[in-house]
Amino acid sequence: MTLATPLILDFDSTIVRCEALDELAKIVLAKAPDRDAIVERIEAITRAGMEGSLSITDSLEQRLSAMFVKRADIDALVKVLLRNITPSIRANKAFFKRHAESIHVVTSGFREYVVPVIETLGLRPEHVHANTFTFDTKGSVTGFDRKNPLARAGGKIDAVKSIASSAPFDVIGDGMTDAEIKRSGRVRHFYAFVENVERAAVVEVADRVIRSFDEYLYLERLPGKTSFPKSKIHVLLLEAIHPDAVAAFTSEGYSVQAISDALDENDLAKAIKDVQILGLRSKTRLTPKVLEAADRLLAVGAFCIGTEQISLSEASMRGVAAFNAPYSNTRSVVELALGEAIMLLRRACDSSAALHRGVWQKTASGCFEARGKKLGIVGYGNIGSQLSVLAEAIGIEVHYYDIVERLALGNAKRSASLKDLLSKVDIVSLHVDGRPENKSMIGDREFGWMKKGVVFINLSRGHIVDVDALARAVKSGRVGGAAVDVFPVEPKSNKDPFVTPLQGLPNVILTPHVGGSTLEAQQNIGTYVASRLIDYVNTGNTYGSVNFPQIQLPSLRGAHRLLHVHKNVPGILAKINGICAARKINILGQYLKTTEEIGYVIIDVNKRYDEGVIEELRKIPETIRFRVLY
Repeated sequence: MTLATPLILDFDSTIVRCEALDELAKIVLAKAPDRDAIVERIEAITRAGMEGSLSITDSLEQRLSAMFVKRADIDALVKVLLRNITPSIRANKAFFKRHAESIHVVTSGFREYVVPVIETLGLRPEHVHANTFTFDTKGSVTGFDRKNPLARAGGKIDAVKSIASSAPFDVIGDGMTDAEIKRSGRVRHFYAFVENVERAAVVEVADRVIRSFDEYLYLERLPGKTSFPKSKIHVLLLEAIHPDAVAAFTSEGYSVQAISDALDENDLAKAIKDVQILGLRSKTRLTPKVLEAADRLLAVGAFCIGTEQISLSEASMRGVAAFNAPYSNTRSVVELALGEAIMLLRRACDSSAALHRGVWQKTASGCFEARGKKLGIVGYGNIGSQLSVLAEAIGIEVHYYDIVERLALGNAKRSASLKDLLSKVDIVSLHVDGRPENKSMIGDREFGWMKKGVVFINLSRGHIVDVDALARAVKSGRVGGAAVDVFPVEPKSNKDPFVTPLQGLPNVILTPHVGGSTLEAQQNIGTYVASRLIDYVNTGNTYGSVNFPQIQLPSLRGAHRLLHVHKNVPGILAKINGICAARKINILGQYLKTTEEIGYVIIDVNKRYDEGVIEELRKIPETIRFRVLY
């Protein structure tokens, strides 16, 4: 099968992720005492050749003279190169095999290792234009064939001129010698390939820059492995999200920008223009204004438990799926709550502060054991219920209150009302969500219900507690100790100042919203949320979404997947099926689920279908978003 525009590919740092002679040096010099220095020198020669500051003849000569190569070394190199085929090249093996007649490999590398690699992609050995080694009778490399045009300056130009073709070529490569092929007069476009290495001089003279082979196929409207180049999917991660999330997106081939701070509404509205995936934590607000600017946004991940910082309804109506990590940091929060309760009962922080000032205050006055005390948990969800289990294990009597009927764990007892709970416990720990009706649920009245000297802990949401009322309760002695991790107003970054009426009060522990900030929790959150986002973008799977209908889809094999997000009104499925029937679409699988606001239909269809169906499905008036996956 021929291509309308035949294609020329470079080998080193294009078909494979590395420079072959550099890898050969590492093999040959493995046991040399000065290995690192020689390899570094060879790599520098390679760079000079790729950037055009050293002739190809000198580059080959200098590198080969620095090592003694045998045939066995070349065989070992082939194994290394096969493990290092560029991911987007490997992923499109079917394309290369299908269009092998129209694809040539033109390289300054050597045929002896290039051919075994390109054959695994279905490309033809006779379409390889490369240098060749010269050997002695014992199979040791003595040099290279200097008569080969590719062993001298302008050799790639001569090689391309020798290829029988009536059509101009597209050239994909990473070096200046690839860019120079344009001088042959037989090139339509030179694509600077930067998936493996980006050379400024090459990018400057390129007609186009591509970060993967999928981008080339996308730009040329050619069938490939994916419907949209993964390298064109831009991910913006805010608030110092764990590096494992960055690694997950990067390994998937996405383009990632990670920022340590939160962004305010105006800055985020500007930054989100070309973003497909947004990752945030608790300080960044994804507001309707930001969503209006996010015309390419597919999904948002809250790398935390709560999602009140995201305008979920607005996101739904714009076809943006939202995901969070409801369980990944529960243990971290629970351990902090339990640890702080014990420290407050023992007044340990005040004693520590006194010692730091040089004051010895050894006393048992006001210090108590946790065993036998009554803990009141407000909010018996994932965190509250786990705190219940651990607290009971050390001898604490557990009571809880929740507006939802929840099964008690162990010997925990449910209270009929918030007042009933607060009036009988020694320790109060809040673990409620951030819904608006929970704002200021604990104020002067609620502190008045509590026992004198109560220990009070808030690791949930800052606006749940009236901090001025809490400060008054501490000063009056109603609250004997408090631990607060969340505040109504929090700095956007570590550089900003922080002020609260709780500062300087006795037996009060203040922490900067770190309840879930352990390395284990942040790593778990980073991995979990990133995997949910990647799965949604790649397959349409909405399992774990907090605003989309949850559909757990089978893997896509031998089909194209049509994803249709629409307003939840009657008759949409009938319209979709009517369009498919009129176009005689062979449906292999269909899935539908709705929420109050939106419906989500997934249709798996045979690869051969009338593409007019795509425009018709997009034009259904109630359509919010339509995507095609393959």
